[in-house]
Amino acid sequence: MRLRLAVEVMAPILLPARAVVGGLEQYNARRRNVMTDQATPPKLELSHTALSEDEALRILDGHRIRRGSRVMDPKAQIVGEFVKSVRVPGYFPPLPELRQQLRTMVTLMDEPAPALPRIEDIRIPGAAGEIPARVYAPHTTRALSPAVAYFHGGGWVQGDLETHHGLCARLALHGDALVVAIDYRLAPEHKFPAGVEDAFAAYRWLRAHGRELGADTTRVAVAGDSAGGNLSAVVSQLAASAGLPVPTCQVLIYPALDASLDTESHRELADAHVIPRERIVWYMAQYLGADADTVDPRVSPLRAKRLAGQPPTMIVTAGFDPLRDEGHAYAEALRRAGVDVVYREYPGQIHAFVSLTKAIPQGLTCTLEVAEYLRKRLSA
Repeated sequence: MRLRLAVEVMAPILLPARAVVGGLEQYNARRRNVMTDQATPPKLELSHTALSEDEALRILDGHRIRRGSRVMDPKAQIVGEFVKSVRVPGYFPPLPELRQQLRTMVTLMDEPAPALPRIEDIRIPGAAGEIPARVYAPHTTRALSPAVAYFHGGGWVQGDLETHHGLCARLALHGDALVVAIDYRLAPEHKFPAGVEDAFAAYRWLRAHGRELGADTTRVAVAGDSAGGNLSAVVSQLAASAGLPVPTCQVLIYPALDASLDTESHRELADAHVIPRERIVWYMAQYLGADADTVDPRVSPLRAKRLAGQPPTMIVTAGFDPLRDEGHAYAEALRRAGVDVVYREYPGQIHAFVSLTKAIPQGLTCTLEVAEYLRKRLSA
């Protein structure tokens, strides 16, 4: 189904009024197209995010974004250019508005969640109080199902049970596993290590009490995207350090793994779609504050000195994502430590594409690939 809303209608939802002056007209007048084949990019509207690939190529009219051998997926390019067009560089709206922007974007650009026999909101005990969570059960007749603790993305600042509802439901359905989405505390109200503490507490609880939900506590994976990929990697490392059972496997989707931001992809894609460098730096500042140690493995899992004994891992990256190279580096570090790793780069994709499956169909392809990995690993 195509999105028919004009950008003039949607822009005030995505941004505060003072940040919308001129909308896409202003964007199309000022855009310096340094990453495309030609000098003047096409005019974009929100309805273009729901076009077929052939229609998207026609709208782009040859203005394809390239980096070396990588060519951006035309659907991803239209989404990314639209996101950039309705943002004002250097401006970050108040937190409630910022968080609503992500909810709105996912509502518009992600496919609806599939129906499941059971979806249930629960609360899990944590060190600082109860942690909201949501259970996605693909079966009602099976006694026990393997489980996945899922940690959402959003820069540790945005994201909640609603923004990742569709993704978690799809993973449960196609991965044949009970998925438990964890609504960990967000920054800046709750700075590091609050999110880590919640994620680790939720994993330990699922291991100890998952049978109450219908989970086989001997088969528990962790998974997450972006900041949630960071938390998944941290949970696996903390479990190993504490002498606890490590997850059966872990899936890290375009994970944030090194707070130094010092990789070729960070330099090459500083003006990236969705998460340009200024945005990543801002997210990190909200999460860490001024006194955090950025080489602490709980912040930068890539900096861990010991990775032997980590669980089998799948890492997904996007070719036009500043986080790309740290994901690849972590895959290589795990392999050197003897860990079984599946590394998958989607070379034409942008950050967050797995959560935008209506606008970027390859997000669904990736979701199904992740689900199949989980299904095989958890049934072994």
